[in-house]
Amino acid sequence: MKKALFSTFAVYILVLSACQPPSDPMKVQALSLEDKQQEQSYALGANLGQIAKDKIIAQQELGLKYDKAIVVKGFIAALQDQSQIDKQQILAITRAIESQVREQQQILNAQKSEINKAQGKEFLANNAKREGIIETASGLQYEVLRKGKGPQPNAFDTVEVHYRGTLLNDTEFDSSYARKEPATFPLNRVIRGWAEGLQLMKKGAKYKFYVPADLAYGPRSTGKISSNSTLIFEIELLDIINTNKPSVK
Repeated sequence: MKKALFSTFAVYILVLSACQPPSDPMKVQALSLEDKQQEQSYALGANLGQIAKDKIIAQQELGLKYDKAIVVKGFIAALQDQSQIDKQQILAITRAIESQVREQQQILNAQKSEINKAQGKEFLANNAKREGIIETASGLQYEVLRKGKGPQPNAFDTVEVHYRGTLLNDTEFDSSYARKEPATFPLNRVIRGWAEGLQLMKKGAKYKFYVPADLAYGPRSTGKISSNSTLIFEIELLDIINTNKPSVK
């Protein structure tokens, strides 16, 4: 990780400093890329430079500040074996940065988790008052968008579904519709809200589920889903692929 952090900063600095006049290392000049080697070299630098830029922006959001002009000077000095700080100092500083980033990220995650918990509680309380909303004993809420006529799956079935998952702000985090292909899941390997909700549906039905955090991912974060998020799913039960009932001994 330490090598990767140094490498991304180094390439970012190189991209910024390439072909710059000494008086202004931050000024970018257009280059004439005359052959494949030059194009590949520039593409590599630009790609890694973008990665480094994104990292700097992300760390700035966590409270770290960088003077890009000094970053460029540090790179040039090291390239010429004239760095003002030695390798051990560089290592110690980068370790301190990584530690600060982790600590600040943990603080922000904890704050976001509490916000999500409060927002979810308020949303579900208001949502339960809407006409057509049904709430189960577990706290799962749902509404019937289209009734089905077929059989209902059990807890050990594998089902074929189309679905769309969103956060409370309507940010989409997953969708089989977007992939233009139904998904198949064994119900004993999905979040509790899905396992409970799909067993309420008949084949051909379409429901909308409002899943409390404790029936979804709880305190875990995954992708766009942060800790203690209440989730919303529109699910169509297309088929029950097979029934895997537990064996009786």
